[in-house]
Amino acid sequence: MSKTMSGGCQCGRARFSVTVENDDAYLCHCRKCQKATGGFAAAFVEVPAGAVTWLAAPDWYESSPVARRPFCSSCGTPLGFAWADGTGTVDLTVGSFDDPSAFVPVAHAGAESLHEAWLDTKDLPRHYSATTESVAKRWQAAGLEVPE
Repeated sequence: MSKTMSGGCQCGRARFSVTVENDDAYLCHCRKCQKATGGFAAAFVEVPAGAVTWLAAPDWYESSPVARRPFCSSCGTPLGFAWADGTGTVDLTVGSFDDPSAFVPVAHAGAESLHEAWLDTKDLPRHYSATTESVAKRWQAAGLEVPE
């Protein structure tokens, strides 16, 4: 089941279109991905390099001798991971898709740096932006609705 999806950075400067073959995603917990995203892990969708079309080109950061990462230098959004030699697959960040809701995590990579405490958070209290006063008040003061 292949489908074409789109995505990009927060400010809209870097955009992509990609054909995905399934809804599989994975979490990479390696220290490089933690540093690159600022999170406990990076959530990725792995696709063949030829499946990605950059509609508006990202910037690239050589994050190690073997890898480079697309990102937007205007807003800072991390967009993925690719091998420095240009071969193999490209990993796109789940959050950079316009509609990331279809993706399902199927594996953990870089498990040597996995933080167990961050894996099962289903019992933590949930706070919604629209009902969090400190958030909602600022959006309202700007004359805007709280975004999703």
